[in-house]
Amino acid sequence: MDVGELTAEAVVDRVVPREPRISPDGRWVAYVTAPVGRVGEFPVTGLWLAPADGSAAPRELAAGAAENHSPRWAADSGSVFFRSDRARRGTAQLYRVGLHGGEPERLTGAAGVSGFAPLPGAESVVVIAPDPEDQAGDPRVRMVRPGGDGSPRPSGEPEGRPDPPGSSRVWDTQARPDRLWRLDLRTSAVSPLGDLGDRHVREVAVRPDGTALAVITWSCADREPGVFEPGLHLVDPATGETRDLAAPAVEASSPVWWHDGTGWHLAYLGLTPPGLVGGTAIFDGAENLTAGLSSCPTELVQVDGGLPLVLFADGLDTIIRRLDATFTEVAGVQGTALTASRDGETVALVRSTGTEPDEVHAGPPHALVRVGRTAPNHQWGTQHRLNYRAADGLDLDGLLVLPPGRTASDGPFPLVTLVHGGPHDRYADRFHLGWYPSGQWLAAAGFAVFLPNARGGLGHGHAFAASVAGDVGGAEFTDVLTGIDLLVHDGVADEHRLGIGGWSHGGFFAAWAVTQTDRFAAAVVGAGVTDWPLLAATGEHTRFEAALGGRANSPLTHAAKIRTPVLILHGEDDTNVPLSQAELLHRALSGKHHDFVVYPRENHSIRERAHQIDVLHRTRDWFSHLLA
Repeated sequence: MDVGELTAEAVVDRVVPREPRISPDGRWVAYVTAPVGRVGEFPVTGLWLAPADGSAAPRELAAGAAENHSPRWAADSGSVFFRSDRARRGTAQLYRVGLHGGEPERLTGAAGVSGFAPLPGAESVVVIAPDPEDQAGDPRVRMVRPGGDGSPRPSGEPEGRPDPPGSSRVWDTQARPDRLWRLDLRTSAVSPLGDLGDRHVREVAVRPDGTALAVITWSCADREPGVFEPGLHLVDPATGETRDLAAPAVEASSPVWWHDGTGWHLAYLGLTPPGLVGGTAIFDGAENLTAGLSSCPTELVQVDGGLPLVLFADGLDTIIRRLDATFTEVAGVQGTALTASRDGETVALVRSTGTEPDEVHAGPPHALVRVGRTAPNHQWGTQHRLNYRAADGLDLDGLLVLPPGRTASDGPFPLVTLVHGGPHDRYADRFHLGWYPSGQWLAAAGFAVFLPNARGGLGHGHAFAASVAGDVGGAEFTDVLTGIDLLVHDGVADEHRLGIGGWSHGGFFAAWAVTQTDRFAAAVVGAGVTDWPLLAATGEHTRFEAALGGRANSPLTHAAKIRTPVLILHGEDDTNVPLSQAELLHRALSGKHHDFVVYPRENHSIRERAHQIDVLHRTRDWFSHLLA
């Protein structure tokens, strides 16, 4: 890719890095690369190794047509463990490869591996994988008795983890639960580890001294009800002795250990109680360590020789902080996927800026250097930070992307507003180019692109995120309109050439917007919610969706008001926002200007290369024609 035309093919063939892992000694970074679009049934990804100081070019550690991912370092920094489906496509096994490459050594058998954690030393690995003898129920049965809460419980749940008073539950899950195992690298023997009953193992964190594991579980492998019944346990990796801790917060993840000089602590990320809509918090036992902060923790990283590091979303910025009493700032970074060396002095992450695509960077947090070499050269659109106030005085932010080589004084431009998903997400001041309608893609076609961060999103604390509970499309909608009004007033946007679009929650927002106003000349609804009660009954996130909206703020309720041409895009096999959401909007728009496009074999995100190219062409052409 050069300074010429930005093509859809160039966008989806772009190789992007992810999952960087710094070695314990801080000298090396292992990371994964993959093209945006998938060719064939299964993804193909590369596993790469680079010196953390950027002194030499990266080299591939594991070649071949396979999905290689989840790199983790051995404690001596001498080899890398990773998951790969190189033996059987679609089934990941555990492998190990040395720093000099060569043929990776396969370590596990036929059941497939969902996760793993090397133990200190070089003798054992904790593995998360299903039991080959487990079978999903056929038929699957859910039994509810009067007086119960109706929440299912996995069949065979051991005594000692009783139901809530008055309930009686049985549940055969669709997915097999993952179990905890210990792999002996000397003998290749695999043995069960811990006493977790029929619970589904989600994550494991090894205490730095190797004498304890923190294990997060769900009551069953199915997200509903598993995510609402999490467990936190301590397991002795030598004996398997298991101790159940107090139930963690909903959406518990990312457990980390640290020693404060007097004893060990265990923290994790979870949803801020008591509601199901809001920000993520860091918990140490029952204590919310981030209560009252105006920024949001997004990643929690164990540092074996010191205090954990935390990645915070802070408005448009991203900041590394240390998990101490005051969350001391370490460095400002515009990145994700943070990882740290044993002493915490060297980190690695995927970093970008508004005009510099994602690359792996490593080094001391204040002096990161680029170690990856995947980004193309191109003249990108200029990205500008926006700060403004909502109608009720709430401080808001967002981004404006202008066509390459143009400035605001060249306006007014046709303006496309792209609303992010979530709603608990954000547009950070990073690079925005993807298979879906994005800032750089539309800017290259001559549009100004507004990327708003309305209330309900990430980066301004819990209260900001929780404010949309039961009211999506309310004040959130006026937040976006206020930003558009500002751009029109400043001569950047043409009032008569406004478009709106988005994917997932952004798709909902676009559909909602055109039921509330005729200001937009074109709309794109990608995998959007149109009926909140139906989604709560049929989607993956059930109770979370019910907490966001109801009949009154469903676009279908007001679809008769739509006058704007609408492009509807949806994956046929979407389990997050089922296709029925799009079909209902399509039927409601009968006789009105709209296109309805269904992508076979696709889930909530569009993965196949040809389909991604179609999405890019179709959305750009839709806006170009209607905003001309």
